[in-house]
Order: sequence, then C-alpha cells, then structure tokens
Amino acid sequence: MSVFKTVLNTIPRPLLIKASYLVRPLLSWWLKGDNFTDPIDNRSFRKMLPYGYETQRENVLSPSTLSLERHRLLWLYLKNETDFFTASQKRKLLHIAPEQCFLKRFRKLDNLDYITSDLESPIADVKADICDLPFDDNTFDIVFCNHVLEHIPDDRKAMEELFRVMKPGGFGIFQIPQDLTRATTFEDNSITDPKERAKIFGQYDHVRIYGLDYFEKLRSVGFKVNEINYTDQIEKIDVQRFALAKGEILPVCFKH
Repeated sequence: MSVFKTVLNTIPRPLLIKASYLVRPLLSWWLKGDNFTDPIDNRSFRKMLPYGYETQRENVLSPSTLSLERHRLLWLYLKNETDFFTASQKRKLLHIAPEQCFLKRFRKLDNLDYITSDLESPIADVKADICDLPFDDNTFDIVFCNHVLEHIPDDRKAMEELFRVMKPGGFGIFQIPQDLTRATTFEDNSITDPKERAKIFGQYDHVRIYGLDYFEKLRSVGFKVNEINYTDQIEKIDVQRFALAKGEILPVCFKH
C-alpha cells in the first residue's frame, strides 16, 4: 500500500484537511515543473500526486491547491461557460462540504454572498445535516454539492433539500463519482465492513455507486438537468495538461 493510500485510509478527514495546509508549500516546491498545470492557480508541475482510497489514480492531486480532476473541471466550466466570476449582481452561494481549492478564492469574490455548510468539516461556516438544512426555502442563487451524495443514505431527501433552498431561476452543480457503464445505481446496505465497502464501493464511507440514472434521480425532485460532457469541449492536449478525467459528466441543475 502506498504512503498516500495509507494516510487516506487511516487519518480522519478533518485532521487531513488541517494537516494539508502545512504540507502544500513544500509539495509545490518539490514537484514544480512543466508537465501539468493546475488551472485554478496556473502553477505547473513535473508531476501531480496520486490519490484514491482503494485504487490509486496517478497524477491527479495538485500539489498547490489540492484540487482533483473534478475540481479542475468545475473551475474551467465556471470560468469559460458561465458568469460565475464576472456577474455584476451579487448572488448568494451555498457550498456543501467546501473544498479547500475553492474556499478562499470564492470568499474573495465581491459578487458572492458565500456560505459553506457541512456536518463535520472544520472549514465549514454552518454545521448542518444535508438532509435537514437550516435555511429558508428559495434562499440561494447557486448551490454546489460535490462528491457528497454518495455518502448519504437518504440521498433523495438530500436532493429535496438542495432543491428546496435554491431560488427559482437558480442553478447548482452536484458532482458525484459515477460509473458510466452502469445503467442503474448500485446499493447494498448489508455490506457494513469498512474494508469490504472500500473494495466494492471504492471508498469505505461510500454507500452506493451511481449509474446513468443519477440524472433522473435529480429530475425526480424537480430539477432540470443538463448532462454536460465538458472534456469533449476541451482540447485533448489541455485535458492531459490539466489532468482531467476524460468523459466525466457535469450535472448542471436548474430550478424553474
């Protein structure tokens, strides 16, 4: 087992988040080069770090921002295809389980009223259960909730809450790990051993593997969903340079 895999599987996530702030500067210096670029901060590296609780993916974790493939894809989509960074009107954003690579950058945007929420994260503003959010109906213009729903036993209730707190006319992006070869989502609550769950679901604290029906699940609670294969709109050389996951689908959701 690699050092990174051992760390991921033995140290609680809140402690990992705190420790990561200390090691990033050293990693960025040690791995600087020209093979990969993190579009979030435009720093380049000779290699990126491996990542994965069960199966390690090589060259995916940015040494500087600690972004993964999904974070860089989301950043590029927001920058190139939306007015997220440039809108003149101030909008209210709810970010569930905020990622470090985005937190300070989103806070600095004058056009955002930025609120973060999570049950356990030490960097979240509001400690809350996604299935029982402490916000009024129709509160947020934008909602981000990425790689969270696969951890939630009652994911439909969580989706209903995300829909409830979003304003009509608002949008959200709800990324998940997804097996695009599966038509339907796989769950088995009888599997309780953490090692067995990691083997089957890819991570010890995941409760399902989402299939292509994920988008219909979102639609069933009221969202209009655009399934965007954004890597198809990016030059192949940039997909490699930014270390993106070719074929990942961005679920961009709207409330009318």
